[in-house]
Amino acid sequence: MNRLLALGFMLFAVAGSAMAQQRPQYTQYSLNNYLANPAITGIEDYGDLKLGTRQQWSGLEGAPQSYYATLHMPIHKSSSSYNGGRTGNVAKEASTKQNVYRRVRPHHGLGLMAMSTETGPLKRGSISASYAYHQPLSRTLRIAAGVQPGLIQYSLDPARVKLAKNSINDPAIYDGRANETKFDLSLGLWLYSRNFYAGVSGAQLVPSKRKFVEANTPDDNDGSLQQHYFLTSGYRFDVSPYISVVPSMMVKMAQPSPASVDATVKVLYANRLWAGVTYRHEESVAAMAGININHLFDLAYSYDASTSPLGQANAGSHEVVLGFKLRNTRKVICPEWAW
Repeated sequence: MNRLLALGFMLFAVAGSAMAQQRPQYTQYSLNNYLANPAITGIEDYGDLKLGTRQQWSGLEGAPQSYYATLHMPIHKSSSSYNGGRTGNVAKEASTKQNVYRRVRPHHGLGLMAMSTETGPLKRGSISASYAYHQPLSRTLRIAAGVQPGLIQYSLDPARVKLAKNSINDPAIYDGRANETKFDLSLGLWLYSRNFYAGVSGAQLVPSKRKFVEANTPDDNDGSLQQHYFLTSGYRFDVSPYISVVPSMMVKMAQPSPASVDATVKVLYANRLWAGVTYRHEESVAAMAGININHLFDLAYSYDASTSPLGQANAGSHEVVLGFKLRNTRKVICPEWAW
């Protein structure tokens, strides 16, 4: 049944185009699904700290530059000592009981996230905290629900804005209304097992409007925060004791923008090395690779080549993610639930 669900989500990925607005996008979404779904919070047996940066459309003046830090960890989770028979997942010194099941119990998760994106004179910063509850449905299948309240701050640097002569005193630039702080709320569900996951989530769910100019006329410009919705799915095929293939996808929707679809295939070797490709519909093709250095560190890099007309004006996009496994007492090398 899990395989049928995964294939169903894959087929849905053929619909949609372009990129959703307002929230930054990341090519390596499968490496850190916590960015889009708070239900991931505390999914592993250790504290998961990730630092990431994305330099989009390098060489293009004013192109987006994004940075983030995420940290989430389980609370009251009994250690899962079964690794599904995957070679190399646990360091030798911690693998003496790897084939023994323990009773699966519910657990909680807590997390924090900080993000910053700069696009020319515009800046968007956010900070949030998350909570998730993980409930076993069977010995192998679990479901999690998460909530993530936070704050979003928008700011504009007037010194970096180039205006036409007849717009030098534009109140939308100098009256300070472009500098605002808004409340944010994200919700998510995550269904997962050792080899399958599917999630649905929403962000910026609290209705909010950003008023740049108010002249008490029908021409007032009200900029509403777009509600974002994400559908995510992935399946891990263990084709040999040392090689796994992981197809995954993400559909992003933010009305009135068209949907954005990312389809990814990754190949893992011995749970240490991986490489993959991603296709973003009508936007870009990306190559990525990573290494789980040991039970403390992992590192990943991706390069996007634009397939849109904008590709002629930039040298591609770069993304780097550095991961840390905190309090990893079982010395897990490769994530067991969020690969």
